[in-house]
Amino acid sequence: MKDEKRLPLVLLMIRLSVFLVMFVWTLDKFINPEHATKVYEHFYFIGGLGNTAIAAIGIIEIVILLGFLVGFQKRYTYGAVFLFHAISTLSSFKQYMEPFDHLLFFAAWPMLAACFALYLLREGDTLWVVGKRVTEPTS
Repeated sequence: MKDEKRLPLVLLMIRLSVFLVMFVWTLDKFINPEHATKVYEHFYFIGGLGNTAIAAIGIIEIVILLGFLVGFQKRYTYGAVFLFHAISTLSSFKQYMEPFDHLLFFAAWPMLAACFALYLLREGDTLWVVGKRVTEPTS
């Protein structure tokens, strides 16, 4: 594979894998709103959210994630996904102080780095995006 085709392919794989994780987290708000409420209370110190508020947050997240998935308005959707995940990662700070009790929380850090890389390299993310036609480079 030629070097100029590698970056878009890698960025597509990062975008799809980040979307998958974030999408499942968002689905949790609809499937198990009580769990989402507990997460907001414990990690974000936002209490008293009912099912309607959790569903509203979920709807906003779904819209942003679908834009992210198709590469729409990358500066905003990629930035929002990076911000969402950064807040999630940093709000779990206490779990990092007892690493062997909370090993899975450490998986957030490479994903945060992937979100950051995708945001910085968003112009190179050209595969399966809306609004741009990819032209094949000539040899």
